[in-house]
Amino acid sequence: MALIDTITLDVADLPAAKRFYSNAFGLDTPIRLRASEAPTTGFRGFTLSLTVSQPGTVDNLVASALDAGATTLKPVSKSFWGYGGVVRAPDGTIWKVATSAKKNTGPATREVDDIVLLLGAEDVAASKRFYLDQGLTVAKSFGRTYVEFATGSSPITLGLYRRRALAKAAGVSPEGTGSHRITIGGAGTFTDPDGFAWEATASRPQLGISL
Repeated sequence: MALIDTITLDVADLPAAKRFYSNAFGLDTPIRLRASEAPTTGFRGFTLSLTVSQPGTVDNLVASALDAGATTLKPVSKSFWGYGGVVRAPDGTIWKVATSAKKNTGPATREVDDIVLLLGAEDVAASKRFYLDQGLTVAKSFGRTYVEFATGSSPITLGLYRRRALAKAAGVSPEGTGSHRITIGGAGTFTDPDGFAWEATASRPQLGISL
């Protein structure tokens, strides 16, 4: 089985969220939506990133997200690693759109190369051990700061990042309480040390709404 088959985002206004994601990113599965009134405040402890091929595509996707109702957390800009920006969707999910390319090599598109889910961990080493016990394997590891797991056939890359560092990278305060408003479908049914819930997609009906 792929490491992650689906990501389900819990949203307060399902029709509005569906319109936003269709207009902003045009995402199809593996991103799904589910209505929820679970209480949540502040930083939810995770970010989603769209990795694309060139700066023009970053501009295209960020502009469409803002037009659809997202708010800017970090304006699009150049950096030593590439080009990108961070927005918050109306449902509260934080999205980064980025590329490692410094220049455009063709017309801007809306094509997404990879989706990256970063989970904020209070103790990266402890969370890493937990996921290794679930049968995952490490692709990259940088001490107690960052871990990336081998993707296999998954359309989504999974990483662990220190919670405070992840919040800083997203441009928000690390404080937050209540539901993470996300369920990860794929590797098994469990809850990790930071409260992120997983569901085994091989043994459950597909929940939510595909975009």
